[in-house]
Amino acid sequence: MTAVVIVDDEPLVVAGVRTVLEAAGIAVAATAHDGADAVALALAHRPDVALVDLHMPGMGGLEVVERLAAVSPGTRALVLTSFGDQENVLAAVEGGAAGFVLKTCAPEELVAAVRAVAAGEAYLSPAVTRMVLGLVAPESVPRRRDAVERVARLAAREREVLELVAEGLSNAEIAGRAHMSEATVKTYVSRVLAKLACTNRVQAAMLARDARR
Repeated sequence: MTAVVIVDDEPLVVAGVRTVLEAAGIAVAATAHDGADAVALALAHRPDVALVDLHMPGMGGLEVVERLAAVSPGTRALVLTSFGDQENVLAAVEGGAAGFVLKTCAPEELVAAVRAVAAGEAYLSPAVTRMVLGLVAPESVPRRRDAVERVARLAAREREVLELVAEGLSNAEIAGRAHMSEATVKTYVSRVLAKLACTNRVQAAMLARDARR
């Protein structure tokens, strides 16, 4: 069974997240209301996933993500974020976070995100992808050239899926637009990430954007 530590300084958020996860059969090993406790609990319980709020008193979520990557690499960080927090999300990407979900997401998306991250996948909600792409500045000419060369590795159908990922669409939305099953979309997305040497959808979306400039 997947085990999770929930880290958020708002008790109501913790209670709500716990209820959603436990109803889906995901075990909540512990909860914490600040970053220091989160790291200690991760070391004590070795959960599969730490669900981390970026904004907490004392040790903030960014530092928690970095500390977990260093001292408990088996625990993958899934970040809870909100609109207007683009810079911190970008920093968390660089710090080693495995996924991001908005606090306003549906319960089903939260469960899917936890399961994906626990399985070793990266999870970025379409809304977070769009948010980060709106922040990142255009890249240099050499970076654009690299993006063009990497995107050129893809087959036509893979490029189509990449462009839809770059729009911030979910797998279900891509399936509807591209007239394929969600399982097929998932296969294509995994193949695209591998060919582009990207670890998550945001990186792939940024490459697609740079290749178009």
